[in-house]
Amino acid sequence: MTASPRILEVRRNVLKHNDVIARELRERFRQAGVFVVSLVSSPGSGKTTFLEKTLSLLRPRYRVAALVGDLATENDAARLARSGAPVRQIVTGTVCHLEAEMIRGALGDWDLAQLDYLFIENVGNLVCPASYDLGEDGRAVLLSVTEGEDKPLKYPPIFHGADWALVTKFDLAEAAEFDFEAARRNLTAVCPGAAVLTVSAKTGKGMEEWVRVLAQRGRFAEG
Repeated sequence: MTASPRILEVRRNVLKHNDVIARELRERFRQAGVFVVSLVSSPGSGKTTFLEKTLSLLRPRYRVAALVGDLATENDAARLARSGAPVRQIVTGTVCHLEAEMIRGALGDWDLAQLDYLFIENVGNLVCPASYDLGEDGRAVLLSVTEGEDKPLKYPPIFHGADWALVTKFDLAEAAEFDFEAARRNLTAVCPGAAVLTVSAKTGKGMEEWVRVLAQRGRFAEG
């Protein structure tokens, strides 16, 4: 059954409204000189642990902060705060993704000019977030080795929009019988322009490379 014209029109209006705010946010980030990275994945990919490790590695050299979305709890924000970086939680309730208006509201009185990097951790979902621009400079999509090599083929829209495809929990690859070359082929087919990195927040594998990638893309690297 196809959606009714009324439902399609409402969806178009919602996305148009989101895009207007996202453009405003992008310009605000640009003027402040902060580089914004959004993280998306399915639940259980290790996204929060990965972000905590990222913040901890960046913090000695750069000014970093994070916004984190979740349906009900503030547990992820509490975990990320252990990195010492400023963190704010966005509780979405029944909404399965973050929207630009939520980001604008959560920023509040933050002085973005005092940041080098801002990370946005989306709700664990590989479907809805694909349609919502958050004003970010780059999007990282996480795929854990426990999810299977064909995940990019099952959820092409979210992977298609990725700047980085991060294969997480790589310390479990052998135990999970994960075929990295097959995963790489699938990622290349769906998101040919994305950089593919293998990481393990537990062992630290690939994390310094990820930090170097960010340092090369940050606004302060442009000069």
